[in-house]
Amino acid sequence: MSSLGKLYGIGVGPGDPELLTFKAVRVMNETNVVFTAASSKNCYSLAVEIARPHLAEPVKIISLAFPMTSDKDVSQTAWDDNARQIADVLKQGKTASFLTLGDPSTYSTFGYVLKSLKSIMPDADIETIPGITSFHAAAARLNRTLVEAEESLLITSGAYGGNQLRKCTASVQNVVMMKAYKNIKDINDALKEVGFNNRVAISKCGRKKEEIFHNTDDLEIRAPDYWTLILARK
Repeated sequence: MSSLGKLYGIGVGPGDPELLTFKAVRVMNETNVVFTAASSKNCYSLAVEIARPHLAEPVKIISLAFPMTSDKDVSQTAWDDNARQIADVLKQGKTASFLTLGDPSTYSTFGYVLKSLKSIMPDADIETIPGITSFHAAAARLNRTLVEAEESLLITSGAYGGNQLRKCTASVQNVVMMKAYKNIKDINDALKEVGFNNRVAISKCGRKKEEIFHNTDDLEIRAPDYWTLILARK
């Protein structure tokens, strides 16, 4: 009987190479192939850039193209095609890593790949290795407590504006607004409407050209960087 290989979904953290875990470094260097997500327009991968100081040579890196599109059919085709590439490696009995920014279970490309792979290859052996999230890194960078005592914390996406925030904040004291790189005016409006007056934004946390905005209204003057999030509390 031929044995299948194993896939590891590895979180490489928010940007600082020193924030990778010991386990993440060990496992990605023990696997035969390292997969990473890239835009369909180029092969650049921030996840690989973060992990690069820890990658032993030679290491086989395969970039999987994921289109930035709102067309669900196009996206699903990409998830499935990339999952098949991973499945082909596992069927050869090889082990593979899939590097993803932050944590693999939090707004991660790996989550979509995982769903497709489980559908295409139900018997696949998969292990997820957690990573430090961007919002934990941001809170640490700002020496800011995310939540305490009996407070609650909402983690949501601002990719489509502030409507999710408006619907979910009746009993929430703290919020992390991920993907605050567009629709920033509506996000700010929503934060103010529901009483989140203590707001700070951070862009490229832990990386070169990191920026901190203690007044999130400043983000409306210029377009926020893609890697921008907001921490807010009532």
